[in-house]
Amino acid sequence: MKPERNHIRELMAMNYTLKNIPDEIYERIKLRAKRHRRSINSEIINILFEATSRRRPSVEEILARADELRARTKGLITDEFINEAKREGRP
Repeated sequence: MKPERNHIRELMAMNYTLKNIPDEIYERIKLRAKRHRRSINSEIINILFEATSRRRPSVEEILARADELRARTKGLITDEFINEAKREGRP
């Protein structure tokens, strides 16, 4: 869900200063802003909006997603494959 323009304007009424942003995080935000054709400020607002708007998926949604993924793998990931991976210590 993307913030509506009016909602962004409401958020922009408050001013905050971020200090001590690690260079690595700043560069990632900068790249993300460029990719989305936004200013760094607008990108940070969008990130905050998304982070505070998320809801946890229901059990039914998680199971439906798992069923969908199982159907797409078409038997490529079998119980034997999983057990072998466990024995080898892979996640």
